[in-house]
Parts: sequence; C-alpha cells; structure tokens
Amino acid sequence: MKLLGAVLIMLASTWAGVEWSRTVSERSRQLRQLKAALQSLEAEIVYGMTPLSVACSHICRQVGHPVSWFFDSFRKKLDAGQGTAYDAWMQSMDEVWKYTAFKQEEKEVMKQLGATIGQHDREHEQKQIKLALIHLEREEQEARDNQMKYERMFKSLGVLGGILLVILLI
Repeated sequence: MKLLGAVLIMLASTWAGVEWSRTVSERSRQLRQLKAALQSLEAEIVYGMTPLSVACSHICRQVGHPVSWFFDSFRKKLDAGQGTAYDAWMQSMDEVWKYTAFKQEEKEVMKQLGATIGQHDREHEQKQIKLALIHLEREEQEARDNQMKYERMFKSLGVLGGILLVILLI
C-alpha cells in the first residue's frame, strides 16, 4: 500500500512539474504564432489590399489556437457590424485572452495596435503593425530566455518534490 502511494505521489508531482514547464514554453510558442499572424495581416492589408475581415479569415487558417480564436472572433464581430474595428478588437481580446499564455505586456501591445486597425491608411497601419512586431519580438526573446531558465527547473522540481514527499511520508 505504501508503494502504491509513493508511486502516485511521484506521478502527481512529476505531472505538476511538466505542466509548469509547459506553461513556460507555451508563451514563446504563442508569441511566435501571434507574430506570424500579424505579419500575415500586414501582407494582406498592405500588399493584397484585402478587407480586414477577409484577411482575418485567411489568418485563422494559417495559425494555431488560441491566436486563431482571436482573429476568428474579431472577424465575426466585424462581419456582424458590432461597433468600430477597435470595439471588435477589444471585445475579441477580452473573450480570448484568458485562453492564452500571454502576459500584460503583450496585451498592451495588442491594445495599441487595435486602436489603429481599420482607422488609418495602409502605410500607417503597416507602420503600426511593424511597431507591434518589434515589441513582440522583444517579448518573445524574454519568453525564450525564461523558457531556457525555468523549463528544466520546473520539471526537476516536480520530480524532486515528489521524492521529498515520499521520503517524508515513509
């Protein structure tokens, strides 16, 4: 019975460590997806002269979740004509943000970008998207640094914490 309990404690603590490390790596993955989505948006708007809702539809098929959920929600709100593009952008952020691994810094960058989307000419929107990409690049670098520092540590802490618990309980 003690052996079964020890095995269950080890499995649970190892699983917890793996989940903690996954959250660290998830942020950098989602930042890469968001950057790719914004680069696609820039290309669709500036070079393809595609309407915003159609561009978002194309982006949804190019990137994974949860970034695609944001652009899909934004597209649906634009098609429904619910207020301005900024209103649709902010409502979509509020709906989807809780499913992401993003931090407050990324939210601020996206808010600033949302304030200009659909408001200005193509050149100004291109500049704003490039500015957002620069900020997101910095955040991605920070996320990669944190991933390098903490991912392995969280996995090790899960295993070692389980061993400590087993030793203390036996």
